[in-house]
Amino acid sequence: MPPISQVTMGVMSSYGRGLSLLTGWLPVTIQVVAVLVMLAVVVRRAPRRWYLLWLPAAAVTGAVVALLVRGRVAAQGLTDDPAPLALWIWLAVATAATLVAVVGWPGGPWWRRSLAIFAVPLTLLCVGSTLNSWVGYYPTVQEAWGAVTAGPMPDQVSEAQLAVMAAAPTRPMNGALLGVDIPDTASDFAHREEYVYLPPAWFTGTENHPALPAVMMIGGEYNTPTDWIRTGNAMSVIDSYAAAHGGSAPIVVFVDSGGTFNNDTQCVDGPRGNAADHLTEDVRPYVISRFAASAASASWAVVGWSMGGTCAADLAVTHPELIDTFEDIAGDLGPAVGDQARTIVQLYGGDAALWARFDPLTVLAGHTPYPDTAGWFANATEGTGQRIGRPPGAHGSGVGGTGLGGQADTRDSGNQIQEATQLCAAMSTDGITCTLHTLPGGHTWQVAAASFADAFPWVVSRVDGPPAPPS
Repeated sequence: MPPISQVTMGVMSSYGRGLSLLTGWLPVTIQVVAVLVMLAVVVRRAPRRWYLLWLPAAAVTGAVVALLVRGRVAAQGLTDDPAPLALWIWLAVATAATLVAVVGWPGGPWWRRSLAIFAVPLTLLCVGSTLNSWVGYYPTVQEAWGAVTAGPMPDQVSEAQLAVMAAAPTRPMNGALLGVDIPDTASDFAHREEYVYLPPAWFTGTENHPALPAVMMIGGEYNTPTDWIRTGNAMSVIDSYAAAHGGSAPIVVFVDSGGTFNNDTQCVDGPRGNAADHLTEDVRPYVISRFAASAASASWAVVGWSMGGTCAADLAVTHPELIDTFEDIAGDLGPAVGDQARTIVQLYGGDAALWARFDPLTVLAGHTPYPDTAGWFANATEGTGQRIGRPPGAHGSGVGGTGLGGQADTRDSGNQIQEATQLCAAMSTDGITCTLHTLPGGHTWQVAAASFADAFPWVVSRVDGPPAPPS
């Protein structure tokens, strides 16, 4: 595998700017304080009933809630890597702390009552901190604060500012990021505001904009359209590339594949919404008509992480007439929310034919060779994606069995490196050129950002031809 590039290392090191929420003293301090506060609340002189009834009841309730949530996550197939044990422990502690605050209120001194109340948000903060350390959603306090306060994003402009920039006789130094409300005429898919990045090369001082290539960016299962911007460091990578190549870069569209934060569509059409139709029949035509992007399939690429990586590969396989290039970062073998039977029921409303329409191995088995499609698979070397609750062979119909598409089904592990290898092999037999790349780390946004930085020059070379020499 190729070594990590200097660009990748630069992206990874950029996450060290600011007060880290992933490593260092802050996450540890939060948990230590929470433990001390809980000890001060529960260890006290009290009737035997406190130790024999209320504390055990609170502990059991906390454990039950944690197990129920874990079971729900497993049943819905909502994660690609097993959650750390600390997450479930802190969830149980937070639940117990809530009950302790209620039942321990009578009879205690004012300071203990205050601590009991304070323990509830403090333990919930530990849950959030552990979850964030697992997925790397907010690397620093500054980035978390910017997201919570909805601060401006890099290069963000209003419609009025964009009009002024477009009419100016000179190009801007950086591109412009514009929030757009894309009509859902074709899909009827209710979605949030999406974002389009326009590189300096798009600004010509006239209304005759160049027919630039376009890249579609898709986030993970729990997502917002700004995730690649705020957490995935995409704007820094794109701006740096444009600056090094005379302002030339693709138009980049940051899409909404879920409609809501916790709606896992897997970018397919079904009971959870016509997400595939939205991306292919709403977003793509809108970017072409509104911003004069090229309509050629050779000029379009899709990049995704986690669920978005699954989407990227699937969109390229199911729509070669629209998209020729994809980067799949830590995606699965195909759209799934559990084993095949559960996926057909929950994701497709029981429609097996709809499952076959979006399952990449099934589509590849019945498709003519793809003359122009190429893909870049990227995966972390740690925590390679065993989905919670998914036993070996669960994605398909079983090891060595026959899937609904009729092809031999060897989907055997849930390990994303193995699944990427299997999917790339199936693609190669159908004419798709693909390569596999690994980076150190786990299933986190930091690895996603580094993978995107590594692959972006290749993506641009595919959609826009070999790039001009760096200036």
